[in-house]
Parts: sequence; structure tokens; C-alpha cells
Amino acid sequence: MRLLQASPATVRRLMNAWPPFAFTGIRITRLDPEYLGVSVRLRSYWWNKNVAGVHFGGSLFAMTDPFWMMMLLHHLGRDHVVWDRAAEIEFLKPGKGELTVRFTLDRADVGRLRKLAAGGDKVLEWFSVDVTDGSGDVVARVRKQVYVRLKRDRAVSTEGNGNE
Repeated sequence: MRLLQASPATVRRLMNAWPPFAFTGIRITRLDPEYLGVSVRLRSYWWNKNVAGVHFGGSLFAMTDPFWMMMLLHHLGRDHVVWDRAAEIEFLKPGKGELTVRFTLDRADVGRLRKLAAGGDKVLEWFSVDVTDGSGDVVARVRKQVYVRLKRDRAVSTEGNGNE
């Protein structure tokens, strides 16, 4: 959480230097000031291609890995537990050249998740994002299931409080 208290520019620089991104050609090109959007690029190099000459599937998955959780954690704050629970990737065509992905988080989703988790129950939410190539074609679709729960010592009972 401490990382997410830094400026978006600092977070972007630190994450771009993080070895799993730096050594695979993954770069965050934009992190919105309000943590409602992230743009990520994967460039093609000889060391990040598979035997068929296209991007490793793991690299496509890695470029989409932490961002839904990161954006939600930033907005929900320390009172919530937020982590990735499940993921799936569907490869639609070979990933060649420069690939990009754009995450956009809606404030209404944040508010809805906060409300659903207010009583301390776990909330499981699926988010989807498309990985596109230079022509704008979708090469992979990634779905991530995020777990959200208000920390147990912060849960507020909604029974009988007159606020229904």
C-alpha cells in the first residue's frame, strides 16, 4: 500500500524498473493521476518471443497482472483487503510487434464495491481487458477476479441501524 501513496509518476517509474516488467519489455506508459486508468505496452525483442516468433503468452498475462488490484487498492484504501483471486486469458491471435492494453476503472464500480463490502462480507468481482496489437486487433482477452473485503476490525453492521 505504501507504494500507492507515492505520486503516479513515481509509481510508474518504480514499476517500470521492477525486474518482471523491465526484463520482459513491459512498460507502463501512463498512470492516470487519479488511478482510474493505466496504459501498458509490451515491445517485441528476441528474448521475449517463443519458438513460433510471437510474444510469450506469459508476457501478455504479466502485462495485465497487477493493475485492477492496484487501482482498487488505491481507491478503497487500508480499510480493505484487495487481492487477485482468479484469472483467465483467451488467446485470440498471435501477439506480434508492439502490444498495448488500457485499463479503465469506473468510480461507480469503486463505490458499488465499497458498499457491497461495507458489512464485512467478501466481494468477488470480474474485470476484463483486451490486449491489442499495432493494428488495433485484439490478440488476447484477460479476465481477473478481484477479492474485496472490509478488514474485520472495520466492518460495520448494517442490521438494525435505521439506515436501510
